[in-house]
Amino acid sequence: MRILIADDEQNLASDLQKRLMRLWPELEFVSVVHDGLAAQQALAELTPDIAFLDIRMPGMSGLDAARAANENCRVVFVTAFDDYAVEAFEQAAVDYLLKPVSDERLARCVERLKQRSTATPDVVLIRLQQLLARSVKPQPLRWLRAQVGQVVRMVAVDEVCYFQSADKYTAVYTRDAELLLRTPLKELIAQLDPEQFWQIHRGTVVSVNQIANAKHDLLGRVTLTLRERSETISVSRSYAYLFRQM
Repeated sequence: MRILIADDEQNLASDLQKRLMRLWPELEFVSVVHDGLAAQQALAELTPDIAFLDIRMPGMSGLDAARAANENCRVVFVTAFDDYAVEAFEQAAVDYLLKPVSDERLARCVERLKQRSTATPDVVLIRLQQLLARSVKPQPLRWLRAQVGQVVRMVAVDEVCYFQSADKYTAVYTRDAELLLRTPLKELIAQLDPEQFWQIHRGTVVSVNQIANAKHDLLGRVTLTLRERSETISVSRSYAYLFRQM
C-alpha cells in the first residue's frame, strides 16, 4: 500500500510516519509534505492508496486537497476537533484521528485500512463537511486593539504586514505604523486566519498578501521582501518549505 502524509507540523508528520511503519511495515511512503498545495499536487501526481491529511494547513486545507485524490484513495483526516466530533466520526465509520493521536486509536485506524472497510474520499468529505456545518466555529480575528499612549487604536487585521513576538507582547507592523499588543503571539496565532497569515519563524507571522518575493541563498536560507514595508524578514529552516515554489 502506497501512503502519503500531509501535516504542516513537521515533527508530528515524522512521528506519525515512524509509528505507521511500526504498525504496518509493508507500507510504502510515497511522500511526506507540509502544506495543502503540496498535498494536492502529491495526491494528483503520485496517486497514493492511502492519505493522512491534516485539515488546517497553509495554502489549502486538507479538505480541499483531498478532492485531488483518486476514487481508490482512502483518506484519513487528522485534526483537533473536540471529543464530540470524535464520537460522531466513530459512529459514521469515517477514518479520523484526533491530535494528539494515541497509539490505540492509530492501531484501530490501521486495522480498518487493512480490512479495506473505510469510506471513499467523497463520502468522507461529505460527512466531515456536514459535521463542520453543524459545529460552531469562531470567526478569525478582524480587529486589533493597540494601546498608543493613553489612546486605544483600532487596527484592521487586513492592514497588518506582519506580527513579531516581543516578550509578553506582540509587535504589529502595518504599512505606516509599528504598534504593540498586550496579547502574546502564541495566543494571537490561534485567532488569525491560517490562510491569510503564515508563521515563518517561532516569533514571526506574516500576511501572505504582503509577500512580494522570497530570496533563497546558497546555504538554503530564505528572506522575504514585503510589498508595503522596506525591511526584509528571515524565514527559519522549519518553515522554508512554504517557499520552495517561490
